[in-house]
Amino acid sequence: MANTTHIGLDQVRQQLRQPRTQLKGRQVLPEARSEVQALIGMPPANGHRRDLLIEHLHKLNDHFHGLFERHIVALAAEMRLSVVEVFEVASFYHHFEILKDDEVAPRITVRVCDSLSCSLAGSDSLLRQLQNDLLDVNVVPVPCLGRCEQAPAAQVGQQAVAFATAQDVSRLVAQNSTQPLALPQALRFDDYKNAGGYQLALQVAAGLKDHESVIQCLESSGLRGLGGAGFPAGRKWRIVRSQPGPRLMAVNIDEGEPGTFKDRTCLEADPHRFLEGVLIAASVVGCEAVYLYLRDEYHEARVLLTEELAALKLNPPCALPRIELRRGAGAYICGEESAMIESIEGKRGEPRMRPPYIAEVGLFGRPTLEHNFETLFWVRELIEQGAESFASQGRHGRKGLRRFSVSGRVKRPGVKLAPAGITLRELVDEYCGGMAEGHTLYAYLPGGASGGILPERLADVPLDFDTLQPHGCFIGSAAVMVLSQHDSAREAALNVMRFFAHESCGQCTPCRVGTEKAALLMDSPVWDADTLQDLAQVMGDASICGLGQAAPNPIRCVLDYFPHEVGAEVKA
Repeated sequence: MANTTHIGLDQVRQQLRQPRTQLKGRQVLPEARSEVQALIGMPPANGHRRDLLIEHLHKLNDHFHGLFERHIVALAAEMRLSVVEVFEVASFYHHFEILKDDEVAPRITVRVCDSLSCSLAGSDSLLRQLQNDLLDVNVVPVPCLGRCEQAPAAQVGQQAVAFATAQDVSRLVAQNSTQPLALPQALRFDDYKNAGGYQLALQVAAGLKDHESVIQCLESSGLRGLGGAGFPAGRKWRIVRSQPGPRLMAVNIDEGEPGTFKDRTCLEADPHRFLEGVLIAASVVGCEAVYLYLRDEYHEARVLLTEELAALKLNPPCALPRIELRRGAGAYICGEESAMIESIEGKRGEPRMRPPYIAEVGLFGRPTLEHNFETLFWVRELIEQGAESFASQGRHGRKGLRRFSVSGRVKRPGVKLAPAGITLRELVDEYCGGMAEGHTLYAYLPGGASGGILPERLADVPLDFDTLQPHGCFIGSAAVMVLSQHDSAREAALNVMRFFAHESCGQCTPCRVGTEKAALLMDSPVWDADTLQDLAQVMGDASICGLGQAAPNPIRCVLDYFPHEVGAEVKA
C-alpha cells in the first residue's frame, strides 16, 4: 500500500474554495459575449438585475431574429445565472425563437391570428395562401393579436396589419416593412396637460385632495376591476394601503383574452389619462414603484407609451414613483395577476398558489396593488365627475358604464362605451349598427374565450358582473364575440379550447392534460358528453388558476344550449 495517495480534508476544502477558471459545461465564446454586451450594456457594479432577464432576451431576439444558443450562454454568464435558468425562461414564452448556432434565423416572421374573430373573417385561408406564397419568410399561426375588430389581423415583424389580405402582407414583406406604425391620433403630453391633464394628480400628491375621499369615491361608484375578476377597486386600494411599506404597483396591459382589445384602443388614443390614474393610485396607496406590463403584440402602443413616459418624466407635474415599462413575450397566462408578477421578476409566467395574496406578498415579496389598464383609465373621470354620475348610468337595474370589445358578425365592430347591464341584443342594435349583411344572430360569447357561449334566445340577459353566472357564463373583460346562422357553436368552442391548450403554462396536470384531451374529444362530430363533463369537472375543480378553471365553460355551454350540433341529448 506504499503507493496509496492520502489527501487531507483541509486540502479538499481549500480546493473547493478556489474560484473556477471557467464555468462548468459549455463555455462562453468571446464574440458572443461582445455581441451580448453591445445590446444589454456592461454590468453595473453590483451586476445586472435579475428581473431584467426577459428584457435582455427581447433585445437579443429582436436584433438577431432569434435566440442563438451561444447568446443564451453568454447572457447567462453576463447575468451570473446558470444557462439552464436562462433557457427555461426563454423557452417558456412563445415570442422567443430558440435556435441552434448552425441554424439560420428567419428574415421576417409573419404572424396570422387564428383566434375566433379572425377565423370567422377567413384567417385560415389567409394563412394557407401566405404559407404557399412567402417561402423565404416564417409564416406562423398565432393566438389572438388583440385586433379582433380588424379581423383578419396579422403582423409583419412588429408591424400590425389590419383587415389583412395576402396582397397587403406580401407587399410589406417585399418592402421589408417590419417596424411599428405611427399613431398620429394619440393625445400627446403637451396637449393633454394644456387641456387640464395632471391637475388632479397634482392635487392628490400635494394632499389638497384627501386620500380617503378618493377611496370613498371609488367605493361609492361601484367601480370594479375590469380585467376579468371584477374585484372592487376601492376595497383593493384600502387593503394594499393598510399593508406595511414599501408597497409596489403592477399594471396589467397584457389583454390576451381572445375578443378583447379595449385596453389597446384606449391606450393608443389617450395614454396620459391612464398614466394620471396610475399616479393617483400610487399617491393614495403609497406605492414607491410602478411596473407597467404591456403585451408584446402591442408594438405600436409600446413605442407610444415609451415616448410619453419620457415626456412625463422630463416635465413631471408632481413627484413621480419609479415607473418601469415591461414587455410581455406572448404568454396569455401572464394576464393572471400572479403569473404577471412572476414574469415582471424575470421568471417563467407560472401562477402562484394562494394564499398569500399579492396584496400582502406580491412583486419582489412586497404588498402590491395590481390593476387592469381600463380600471385606472376611469379614475380621473370618476373623481372629477363624482361617484353618483358614474353610478347613475346603467340599464336593467345595473350601475355604471362598461367598455365592450365587440367583434364577429356585426356591421360596426369596435370598442363600445355602453351602460352596464345592456343586453346583447341592445348592444348590437344600438351600438354596432345591427348584424352584418346576410347574418342573423345565432349565438354569442359574452366574456371572450373563457366566458362561455350563449344562444340567441338568451340575448336579452343583462351584460354585467354576476348576471351571467346563472346561465353558466361570465362577462370577464367584456369581450363580446357575435356568431350568426352561418357559424357553429361547436367550432367556436373547439377554437377556444385549442387556444387554452396552446396557452396553458403546464404547471398543473388538470389544465395541461385536460385542455389537450378536451380539444381532441371536441374535434369529433359527435361528442362523448359523459367523458367531457367529467373532464370539465376535474379541470374546474383542480386547476391552479383561472385558465384551467374557466376552460370548461365552452364545453358545458355547447352541451347545454347547442346539443343538436354535437349529437348530445337536450338538457332537461
